[in-house]
Amino acid sequence: MLIPIHEKMTREALETRFSPRALEIIIAANKKQDALRGQIGHDEFHFDNNALDKSYRYITEQRGQVIATLLGPGILSAWIAFGRLLHTAQDFYAHTNYVSLWLAQFNGTPPAPPPSGIDPVQKSLIASPDLHSGKLYLPFDVLYFIPSLKKVSLSLLPRDSHAHMNLDSPRQGPRFEYARAAAVKRTLHELDILQRILTPQMFARFTDL
Repeated sequence: MLIPIHEKMTREALETRFSPRALEIIIAANKKQDALRGQIGHDEFHFDNNALDKSYRYITEQRGQVIATLLGPGILSAWIAFGRLLHTAQDFYAHTNYVSLWLAQFNGTPPAPPPSGIDPVQKSLIASPDLHSGKLYLPFDVLYFIPSLKKVSLSLLPRDSHAHMNLDSPRQGPRFEYARAAAVKRTLHELDILQRILTPQMFARFTDL
């Protein structure tokens, strides 16, 4: 998703769950994943190019970094790792066809209230052989980001391209709101996982409240 959207979703989900200083560091680390060096050669940061297993491992590794940091006296690295983790988890819904698979279960009539009713961690969909993410077809995917060349690039790109599949902004249509709702829920889900793993004392230090 676009950087301002990552920030807004993270702030919406976590503003009451972390201290202001912790939240700002988490958000900064989340946004940094979309810097140029995080875009080239790091499919696992964004669930790109069908790097599903690599992205799942990356989330697990960053969660492990949070725990390892909190086992010691440090705290900063835990917040940074959590921000990185959240970026990848949030991009899952914008860069894969998870939303389309979820909607397909209801024959075009999702349960009310849409889109907030989406389940972000439905096991059958996460394990589905039909789940895939958008592929980057260079250089045409680069042209997609130039407004005057967007239509041309889309005409040249296959349907499984990142350009066709992404739900990075509201401009991509009504499915974006499902991706956004799922990403906000997933953000809270990832925090809940850590709350179950960490001791109460560790979790309190992590949230810095």
